Amino acid sequence: MIGLDWPGLMHAGLHGLRLTPAQFWALTPLELQTMLGLQQVTAPMGRERLAALQAAFPDARKESVNG
Repeated sequence: MIGLDWPGLMHAGLHGLRLTPAQFWALTPLELQTMLGLQQVTAPMGRERLAALQAAFPDARKESVNG
């Protein structure tokens, strides 16, 4: 898996593109890469990777409160 250079992307987004932190974090990595004129460097997530993430980080069940 190819990691993203977050410090470099943050510098480019906040300083180069003059985005606010809220604008920067609201973007998807693909949107930011497009704004910076970069080729897509991250592969889209496939079903297998999604299943692995779901298994590693299951949604927490909320306790029901009867009152």
